[in-house]
Formats: sequence, structure tokens, C-alpha cells
Amino acid sequence: MARILVVDDAAITRTMLRDILEKAGHTVAEAADGDAAVAAFRESPADMAFVDIFMPGKEGLATIKELLEMRPGLPIVAMSAGSTFTDTETLGWARSYGAKCALAKPLQAKTVLEAVAQALVG
Repeated sequence: MARILVVDDAAITRTMLRDILEKAGHTVAEAADGDAAVAAFRESPADMAFVDIFMPGKEGLATIKELLEMRPGLPIVAMSAGSTFTDTETLGWARSYGAKCALAKPLQAKTVLEAVAQALVG
């Protein structure tokens, strides 16, 4: 199974994703912000990442860009709890920065696992 980095400033989201992913047999590393995500990835690279788009400090798009600079082709799933932008715009931003897909919160286990399968297949 995969080692997955979960990056979100909301502890409840990180915990929920950890539960879903670990039940599916994956190993999970967590980071509460972009800087912590980059440090965690340097220390122990992941096979893929879930990254919240809107976070304080280093926001998600900058985090996605930096993770991909360290490992081009890293499968990344961008997440958003919503904003003033449409899902299409958010997805477009995330894809332009290299994310495989974008998911709207609240996340559902089925959607999360489908995103993992899609991201890891290529």
C-alpha cells in the first residue's frame, strides 16, 4: 500500500483522512501547514499527497508547487472546503499547479479512496 502525506490546517480533516486511509491499508503522515508538509516530505517522501488549497501561511497551491519541485510527477489530490470560487475554478488552479484532481470538503470515504486509486494508477 502507499505512504500518503495529508496536509490540512484542520486537525479534524487530518484525523478523518488518516482513519479512512489507514483502514484501507495505507501509511499516513500528517502536516498542519505547507512548511511542515515540505519538511515531512524531505524527511520521508510519500507516494502521494492530499493538500488543502486554502491554509494560513504557505497556502496549498504553493505547497503543491514545492512538493512537485522535489518530486516531479508526485500524485497530489487538492482539497477545498469551499470559497468564493467555483469548483471548476478551484480544480483548474489545482491542475495548473500539478494536482491530479480536487475534492470538495466535507470528504466522503468512497470519494477519498477513488481519488487515491486514480492518483496512484497514473
